[in-house]
Amino acid sequence: MSVVVLLLCAGLSEAVGRILPLLAGRPGMARPLVAGLLLAAGLVEGTVFALWPPTAWNLAALVTSSPTAGEGLAWTPGLLAPLLLAAVLAFPLLGPFLHLLLFVGVGATLADPLATATGLGWWSAAGCVALAGVGLGVAVETVRRLVVRINAPRATESIS
Repeated sequence: MSVVVLLLCAGLSEAVGRILPLLAGRPGMARPLVAGLLLAAGLVEGTVFALWPPTAWNLAALVTSSPTAGEGLAWTPGLLAPLLLAAVLAFPLLGPFLHLLLFVGVGATLADPLATATGLGWWSAAGCVALAGVGLGVAVETVRRLVVRINAPRATESIS
């Protein structure tokens, strides 16, 4: 239960950092709409965070010659605490470099248990974690841009 709460908090914090700059340019938005957007975005970000370790585990299983039997890699409160700290401290408002640096640190903490569980070397495990993180990030960013494109107001053509 504590892992779910930490994932939701990290997702909500990440969503706040992404959505608030957009909302600053639209002062007339209704508060319930803003709250709904933040909640939905927080759930999406939390889900992406939750999928990071299993995706890295599956990539590691593809890399190893013999798949490792076991429960896989999962978030624990100890592994999740740096992610929550990264999400809280590194709003995208503070700069993409700091944000990236903190997520690299969180990914490095995931590489250790992945290397231990799969028998891969640390660098191979870190590569699986990085590839999983980049893949999930690109997928979410693609969907985010698609949603923005679909919901963007279209310029109407003048008849005259």
